[in-house]
Amino acid sequence: MRAAVVLLPGLNRDRDMIAALTKISGTPPVTVWETDTTIPDVDLIVIPGGFSYGDYLRCGAIAARMPVMRAVAEMAAKGVMVMGVCNGFQILLEAGLLPGALMRNETLKFVCREVKLEVANANTAFTRNYKPGQIIRCPVAHHDGNYFADAETLKQIEGEGQVVFRYAEGTNPNGSVNDIAGIISKSGNVLGLMPHPENLIETAHGGIDGRALFESVLGKAA
Repeated sequence: MRAAVVLLPGLNRDRDMIAALTKISGTPPVTVWETDTTIPDVDLIVIPGGFSYGDYLRCGAIAARMPVMRAVAEMAAKGVMVMGVCNGFQILLEAGLLPGALMRNETLKFVCREVKLEVANANTAFTRNYKPGQIIRCPVAHHDGNYFADAETLKQIEGEGQVVFRYAEGTNPNGSVNDIAGIISKSGNVLGLMPHPENLIETAHGGIDGRALFESVLGKAA
């Protein structure tokens, strides 16, 4: 399975993501730059975390309007799997590929720590190697991770199983409504999440709780 990683000025988790994809798939992903208008024939596109364009305007707002994101949207419309982590999640929201918005953390402070996540929907291409309701560990590092959606949108995503991950056991670090940590598109091929599964995939990281996400989407058996 071929993957691509989107590179943007200010992102700082691209190497972590490239390392995770390479280690688990056995094949280094291709990389695409902000000005690229086409993306090679791949099965998965990942937008990693960081602070694209210094988080000016709104987090992800500038990145979402770069030529490469139009190409990502075109690929997503064709059914290609797309995943955005942290700033990547913010970019997907700003690009209109996922519903809702990410606001400043409730405490108005940057948070960098480990949280616990509940796998709210294990019936997706990204979570099929987890068990329904499974509690996993995962690190977070963000200043604007407070997920919000209006009542109608919230009712829709909750009712249609689009909430994939929730902060569990009182570890919500940002005030996200309904403890939402990650959501998926109605079509099921675009995932956005605030925590960083790429930083918990091997024992050197202190655990492998994030590994099953990559194994799921990359088609690896549990």
